[in-house]
Amino acid sequence: MLADGRKDGGRRRRQRQRRWQRRQRQQRRWAAALASLVLACCTLVPCACSADSEPAREPNAGSGKLEVKNDLLLPEVPGEGEGASDAAEAPAAPESSPAPSAEELRASLGIVEDYRAGFDHGEKGPAHQKYIMLHDTEGESGPRDVVDFWDGNGNLVAAHFVVGKDGSIVQCVPLDRIAHHAGFGDTGHNALYGVEDESRDDRLGTVSIGSWASDYGMNSFSIGIEMVHVGGSGEYPEAQLEALDALIAYIDAYYGFESQIIDHKAWRSGNSDTSPEFAAYLANYQTARTHDGV
Repeated sequence: MLADGRKDGGRRRRQRQRRWQRRQRQQRRWAAALASLVLACCTLVPCACSADSEPAREPNAGSGKLEVKNDLLLPEVPGEGEGASDAAEAPAAPESSPAPSAEELRASLGIVEDYRAGFDHGEKGPAHQKYIMLHDTEGESGPRDVVDFWDGNGNLVAAHFVVGKDGSIVQCVPLDRIAHHAGFGDTGHNALYGVEDESRDDRLGTVSIGSWASDYGMNSFSIGIEMVHVGGSGEYPEAQLEALDALIAYIDAYYGFESQIIDHKAWRSGNSDTSPEFAAYLANYQTARTHDGV
C-alpha cells in the first residue's frame, strides 16, 4: 500500500508538471499573438511619433475626427471623453506561474540513483552540454536489470538514465559526467553537430568500427536516455512517455536551457534506435519537448 501511495503521489506531481508546461506554452502563444497584433497595427496605422513627422491634423469637415492615443491615430468614439478606455483592447496574457525548480522536478520523478564507477568517463559541465540523445534498450528488462547488464558485460558502456515501461527511472551516471552511450558517429558528424573529440573523455573501452564512422565527440556533449523498448514490438506505454516528458523538463531546469533532442540513429546511420513507432513522438519532442506536442 505504501508503495502504491508513492506511485500515486509521483503521478499527481507529474500531472501538475504537465499542466504547468501547458500553461507556459499557452502564455507563449498569447505573447506571440499579442506581438503580431501590435505589429499589424503599426503596419496599417500611420505613426505620429516620428521625430521628423508633423503632428496629426484633423481631416476635412464631414469626416470623422481623429485623436492620438498611444502614439497611434485612432478614430474618436462619439461620447467618449479624454482618457476614456479604448473600445477594443487586446486580451491580456494570463499571469505566469512560477516554474518548478530542478530539485522539485527531480523529486517528482522518484529517480533511483545507481551510480557505477565504470560508467564515469570524465567531466561534462554545463558549458559542454548540447544534446539529449534518446535510445531504445532493444530488450524488455527493467531499468535496474539493464544497468546490471551493462555493468556485468565489461564494455563500460551506459546511458545516464534508463526509463522503464512503468515510468520508473534509474540514473547510473551523474548529469555532469561523461557516459559512453553515443559511441562513434558518421565521419563528418563532429562538424555537423558542433562537437569535438577532446581530452575530457578517457575513451576507455572504445573500439573503432571503421573509417565510415570515425567521429567520436558526442559523448562529451550530451545526456543519454535509454527507453526500455524493442523496435517493432508495439507502442510505448503512456506512463513511460510521461516520465520521459518530465525527465526532459528536469534536465532543462537543471542546466537552465533547452538542449537539442536527437536520437541515436541521427548520430550514426544504420542504428535501429529510436524505433519507427517513436518517429511521431520524436518530432513532438523536438518541437514541443513533450511526447504529444501539447
